[in-house]
Amino acid sequence: MSAISGIKPTASNSLNATVDITIPVYNEEDVLPRTIASLTDFLAANLPNPWKVTIADNASTDGTQEVSKALCENHAGVNYLHIPQKGRGKALKLAWLDSNADIVSYMDADLSTDLSHFPQLIQALETGNHIAVGSRLSKESRVSRGLKREFISRSYNRLINIMFRTGLPDAQCGFKAMTKTTADIIIPHIKNDNWFFDTELLVIGAKRGFKIASIPVKWDDDPTSTVNVINTAKEDIKGLLRLRFGGVPHAQPPEPLSLDL
Repeated sequence: MSAISGIKPTASNSLNATVDITIPVYNEEDVLPRTIASLTDFLAANLPNPWKVTIADNASTDGTQEVSKALCENHAGVNYLHIPQKGRGKALKLAWLDSNADIVSYMDADLSTDLSHFPQLIQALETGNHIAVGSRLSKESRVSRGLKREFISRSYNRLINIMFRTGLPDAQCGFKAMTKTTADIIIPHIKNDNWFFDTELLVIGAKRGFKIASIPVKWDDDPTSTVNVINTAKEDIKGLLRLRFGGVPHAQPPEPLSLDL
């Protein structure tokens, strides 16, 4: 397993894959202190793998940079990456391609998905899957959100499956992980730098034979979310049409993650 900056593997975790957790942020100075405290406490208590957290700041205009740097000083294993352009997809591309971990992952800054599911994502990758995603739309999922967002989400994911037959219940949940080798192969093919990044990644993965595990999650909607649902939906439809009529890029799945030294 590869070494990961800022964390020294111990005898108890030296056989485990190293994990990089990216938090893409834009103007999250108020949310970040609570998020980083909760996340690092959880990881220290519940994840046996060596890990680090990367705050990927895509062009925040508030005090996110200063807050993030202070958090890096106060919490071991937390790093800060500044990206001068906006775009969640761009932030994830840069953070993941730059990572030296065995597994790369991300979750939304509001921690809407219950952290108890994160070890399940990692276990799915350590047992042969290339990609592991949280699902808010599986029968076993427990979700709290408004009817409008629920309808839009289910309609969008149904459209994906009609157009591409991926079989994936939820392409948009901000709770995903994959092996670094998978990221290195798929990311260069992803054109979108914003919200469609997730869908494009999963459509390429599903259509090209990558093994994808879907994990039902407990998820609570953030009522203060600033995501523009209508504009995001328009971007998503354009992206789906591009892939449908322009073709899904070819990508060869790598060997599954090996825990052999």
